[in-house]
Amino acid sequence: MKKDVLTLILTGVFFIFNHTFCYSQIIDLNNKNPYKKVFVETDNFGASYLNILEDAFDKVDNDTIQFSILNDLAYYWHTRNLITALDFTKNGIKLSKEKNNTLWLGRFQITQGAILLRMEKLDSAFSVLQDAKSMVKVADLPFLNTQLGYVFERKGQLDKAADYVLESLRLGEKLNDNKAIALAYSDLSNLFWKQAKFEKGLEYGLKSIEVFEERGINDLDYDFTLYVVGNNYLDLKKYEEALNYYEHAIIVGERYGFYNNLSDVYISLVDLNTYLNQFDKAEESGVNAIKYAELLDNNFMLMRSWLSVGKMQNLQGKYQTAIESLQKCIEIATDDFGDNYYLSKAYEALGRAFAGNHSYKEAYQAFAEYDKLKNELFTVEADQRISLLQTEFDVNQKDNTILKQESKIKEQKITQTLIIIISSLLFLILIILYITYKIDKKKSNLLEKQNKEKEFLLKEIHHRVKNNLEIISSLLSLQAAQIDDTNIINAIQVSQNRVYSISMIHQRLYQGKKLGLIEMKDYLIYLGSHILESFGFENSIELDYQVDFIELDIDTSIPLGLIVNELLTNSFKYAFPNNRKGKIIISLKKIDQHSLLLKITDNGIGINENEKNTGFGTQLINLLTQQLDGELKLETNGGTSISLKFKV
Repeated sequence: MKKDVLTLILTGVFFIFNHTFCYSQIIDLNNKNPYKKVFVETDNFGASYLNILEDAFDKVDNDTIQFSILNDLAYYWHTRNLITALDFTKNGIKLSKEKNNTLWLGRFQITQGAILLRMEKLDSAFSVLQDAKSMVKVADLPFLNTQLGYVFERKGQLDKAADYVLESLRLGEKLNDNKAIALAYSDLSNLFWKQAKFEKGLEYGLKSIEVFEERGINDLDYDFTLYVVGNNYLDLKKYEEALNYYEHAIIVGERYGFYNNLSDVYISLVDLNTYLNQFDKAEESGVNAIKYAELLDNNFMLMRSWLSVGKMQNLQGKYQTAIESLQKCIEIATDDFGDNYYLSKAYEALGRAFAGNHSYKEAYQAFAEYDKLKNELFTVEADQRISLLQTEFDVNQKDNTILKQESKIKEQKITQTLIIIISSLLFLILIILYITYKIDKKKSNLLEKQNKEKEFLLKEIHHRVKNNLEIISSLLSLQAAQIDDTNIINAIQVSQNRVYSISMIHQRLYQGKKLGLIEMKDYLIYLGSHILESFGFENSIELDYQVDFIELDIDTSIPLGLIVNELLTNSFKYAFPNNRKGKIIISLKKIDQHSLLLKITDNGIGINENEKNTGFGTQLINLLTQQLDGELKLETNGGTSISLKFKV
């Protein structure tokens, strides 16, 4: 009991969720276009879509959208119940007259005609459809002609039905309306099937399926076409293929609630299962066919359902039961039943049932009625007309194919011409690009040669400057040799070191890989070693170099080298008297991306405030510090430490 209640609750929840989901797929009142038209813009919904449309009808205030919803309600209700469908149609006709909307009045009349012909009111349907012609747009005419074709098909006038089908096809091709084209192919398939031209019927049925599936919408007519293709396969005795199409049609029909198509398919399944001697399945299919026909309240479907059951019973040898089923079938048809094709089939089956039951008089009467109806239906004139229409259609299709091929050939020629032109242009562009490349390459080689020449000249200049500075240093040395005054000799020696620091910069520039930059660590090592040797302290004073890998240009390197020269000279002269041993640390570090810190620290005797040197060396350091836009700082704590912070 609890399980049943739970199942009921879950079913209810699923129904509510499904209904809500479908509603959102079809109707969105907040959207500028609130109605996504069923089976045109979407087929993403289940069998409850008619309830959704009915709920939404009163909530939409736009006349056009309201008419569209009401017309779809009327048309698709005819797949479930013809009386309900007719009521919606009458409501639509009434509203369109009140709104004085002629276009929608015509469209509602097309729907009314579609319903009336399925109620076997063929003359009324024809009259209503003819009235609608003058009110609707050209785009509505393929569907209108399709319904007129159905009227004459039901009347048994297959030649006139074919005329309307071909007119629908011409309009569909003119309007580029794939739905109309697919439906016309489907109707041709059905007409050829009724004429027992099953191969031709199958050909057009499969063409129809192809166009429907390219369109990508599973609708009522696609479902019907699956059934028609199955019928052609059935009569060609290709039972497996027929069953596949019938089963597909049932899936679509059950999803959307197409009771008319479901009844059609189950009628054919009665025949299929009977041929396969699967009588249990055939009887089950007959029950389903009758069930859906009664739900539709459609005598045409009900008559055919009983016909299929009677034919099955004949093959089972149940002649008395077959007679009862077939008499019920003919009784439902009544005297004004429009479809002579199925009525003739009913009398043929009844004749066989009477004959099987040894009621030969009744059998003769039934066969006489069958012959009469068959002669009316399959006249030589009608057969010739359809054959002529088929020929005209095939010729037209071939002409269209030829025109398409000529158009395709023309397009191919244009494409080929364009390809030749584009290829020529591309070839010309490639030649221009190649010439440009050669010119650029030549220029590049020339520039490279010029750059190498300039680089050589610059190196040569630096070399000559270095040599000239060495000459100056030598002249200073010669001059010092002529002097006895120790102070003057020391001054000359200091000047020589200054010249050497500048000379070494130029040496580094012409010997290095980068013409404009000097790597400072090697430079400072060479500079420090030279000054150390010039004072003769190489055995008593140790130099410790703590220098990052830093490359500086000549404008920064020369003043920095001079500052280092002055600071080391001061340390050698004043920090280590009496050959005192000691250590000097030379540090150059990056502080940040734009700043460096030079620091020279010794462990000598230090400097008293009163002993600060104010000579030329100090003045030179201050001037060079200003040139570097730097900041100089002196610390004396167990030695001397001088820091220079400057920007690169």
